[in-house]
Amino acid sequence: MNYRPYVAPRTPWVMRQTWEKLLFMHWPVPIDLLRAWVPPELEIDTFAGQAWIAVVPFRMRDIYPLGTLAVPWLSAFAELNVRTYVIRDGKPGVWFFSLDAANRLAVQIARGWFKLPYFHADMTCRPGQTTEGAEWVRYYSRRTHRGSPPVMFEGRYGPVGPVFTAQPGSLEYFLTARYCLYASDDLASAGRIVRGEIDHGPWPLQVAQADIVCNTMTHWLGIDLIDKPPLLHYVDRLDVVVWPIQRD
Repeated sequence: MNYRPYVAPRTPWVMRQTWEKLLFMHWPVPIDLLRAWVPPELEIDTFAGQAWIAVVPFRMRDIYPLGTLAVPWLSAFAELNVRTYVIRDGKPGVWFFSLDAANRLAVQIARGWFKLPYFHADMTCRPGQTTEGAEWVRYYSRRTHRGSPPVMFEGRYGPVGPVFTAQPGSLEYFLTARYCLYASDDLASAGRIVRGEIDHGPWPLQVAQADIVCNTMTHWLGIDLIDKPPLLHYVDRLDVVVWPIQRD
């Protein structure tokens, strides 16, 4: 199966990463709630007419540029993003409302190089097991970035089903098969749209369960998700390569 919706770039990638202990939490939301926060140059992508927003906690490691080795104090940290899905010129991608990370240097590099809205946060990601032997990840994030909304996430999550690959045309494929991101080239204003390409194998998805203690990650957008049950998927590990940001 061709798992990508379009061909990967033929130029060399510049960075590799490993994403692990990841939870996709997806909520259907009215498209009008998202439109004010997404540049007009980008079409909000929908599945059967429905727009979605996601909160995605995970852990990054083995981050290093092509031709180098991972640096321990820069190459492993917790991250949490809030995102929706967009499309431009036939390329479906991700629009990030925010990305919180537990590494100050990584935040500075990502804001400067990738033009992404990264924020400093106090975060922990602790994999473990329950007394019954089930796998759980305990996750905590509290944003500390000066001048930014004081958002927070706390909960635990884990897989409850076998690994599967989303099939093209399915909702799970729509939500996860995203091989580029879109951003503004000026975080302080409405700049030009830039695109960053990535590549990886098919997502090894598992149906998940979660106990969410606190989730205010979307309050600053005027979107309250507290009383709405999310669609949950877990991913234990995914290896990713990244290309440089290009003006769209």
